[in-house]
Amino acid sequence: MKSDASNPRFFVALLPPLEVQEYASQVIQELGDRYQTRTSKSLPHVTLQPPFQWQLQHIARLEQALSEFGNQQSQVPVALSGFGAFAPRVLYINVLKTVELLALQTALATHLEETLEIVDPKSKRAFSPHLTVASRNLTRQTFKQAWTELQMRQVEFEFVGDRLTLLIHDGQRWQIRSEFPFHL
Repeated sequence: MKSDASNPRFFVALLPPLEVQEYASQVIQELGDRYQTRTSKSLPHVTLQPPFQWQLQHIARLEQALSEFGNQQSQVPVALSGFGAFAPRVLYINVLKTVELLALQTALATHLEETLEIVDPKSKRAFSPHLTVASRNLTRQTFKQAWTELQMRQVEFEFVGDRLTLLIHDGQRWQIRSEFPFHL
């Protein structure tokens, strides 16, 4: 999915509080230093709507749809517990699949499909919320070593998701474009 300036890539996420972002960034840096792994160039986040392309000239429609959605949502408790993996390519901090988080993601996907015809091509897969700490440059051996190390670690965080964040890819990295607070 190659984008250009008039048709950039976007995604919608829940951004954790600074304390969680700092912890995740520390783990990302540690894995990068030790195993030369990387992640996509974005803030630590929980993806709710994976990357999609959208014409910049129609950004107001996208932002209006997300604003309307946010106005109809309640805050969502989010719990992170331990580490997980999508072998052999992704290591992450595990986000618990709560009823509230699953309902939020389903409602968002439905809203974007019905209002803007934005459809995740992988939508047949079950939603697996996670916060990625390594997904690039992972060989099978590196994955195994890093996963063995992460499995032994304990990590627990809880926070309240109170807004959607729309991120845009600027050609180099993901940047926050706008945020949409929940109002219920």
